[in-house]
Amino acid sequence: METNWTRRQFLRAVGGGAVCLLSGIALFHKNKTPKIEAKVFIAKVPDYNCNIAGSIREGISELGILPQEIRGKRILLKPNLVETHLGAIHINTNPSVVRGAIEAFKSLGASEIFVAEGPGHCRDTFRLVEESGIYDVLIEDKIQFIDLNYDDIFTIPNVSKYSRLKEFNLPKTLAKVDWVVSMPKMKTHHWTGVTLSMKNMFGIMPGSYYGWPKNVLHWAGINESILDINSSFKSSLAIVDGIVGMEGDGPIMGDPIKASTLVIGRNLPAVDATCARIMGINPEKVPYLKASEGNLGTIRKNNILQRGETIENVQKQFALLDTIPAHKDLRLKNILI
Repeated sequence: METNWTRRQFLRAVGGGAVCLLSGIALFHKNKTPKIEAKVFIAKVPDYNCNIAGSIREGISELGILPQEIRGKRILLKPNLVETHLGAIHINTNPSVVRGAIEAFKSLGASEIFVAEGPGHCRDTFRLVEESGIYDVLIEDKIQFIDLNYDDIFTIPNVSKYSRLKEFNLPKTLAKVDWVVSMPKMKTHHWTGVTLSMKNMFGIMPGSYYGWPKNVLHWAGINESILDINSSFKSSLAIVDGIVGMEGDGPIMGDPIKASTLVIGRNLPAVDATCARIMGINPEKVPYLKASEGNLGTIRKNNILQRGETIENVQKQFALLDTIPAHKDLRLKNILI
């Protein structure tokens, strides 16, 4: 299914969705929810030549993930591939981080490792894979790549129903693996404020059904769709590439910023809230993160059990633009959340 939109229709849809989401949050949070705690690991990684596999293995250990949870399992790594521009290492998940994850999971006994993505902007996925540099990693490490945009599909219900969508059609590959690892780039975003491990899951939605750039999900509301996808299909782990991130007009047109971090965790809202704080952004001001509190996980600082580096030791002030409405009032103040 493919939908052609004018820019004006698209912006109306996004704006309308945001209003609905905020109304839904107000009602949803009237219900009492039990306290949720989550562990998040932060590694300081100065550049892409460092021992990334070692940092990922350390993070997995610090999170309390037992060897038997990985040994013999089929692992799908889902990086963020958007567009490629010469020298622009701040747009896509870096090949060195993908290689580090491959090496880490191999060393921990995974039986098979796949890399898969369904880009929302470019229909030629394999061109992106090649131009991003990930192709070289796949060839050298003998890893199969799967284009999620054109895979066979299976259907699951929309369990949270923040959006009007009743069900989701997902690539069959997701049903054949034991772990799905969300591997985004740490970036600001011109519609959602930030794009991290939860937003990265848009890439599991097949473009052959949801259109480009996943127009069906945009029409249903970007924030609502993020919540519904992550409620209905659970990722096993997030590994966020913040070694070089993107600030300003993300997820494509922004500028590089060296944050020198990897952020790893099992609970995606907690991971993304930690990333937001590293970026100098208040996760309580990001609509889909606020709505995830107590439902998909936790974003509250007191509920997140920090491992590795502290946020204060790696924090950067990612640039936010006054001309982008989604960036308004996102700046983190010196308060405990």
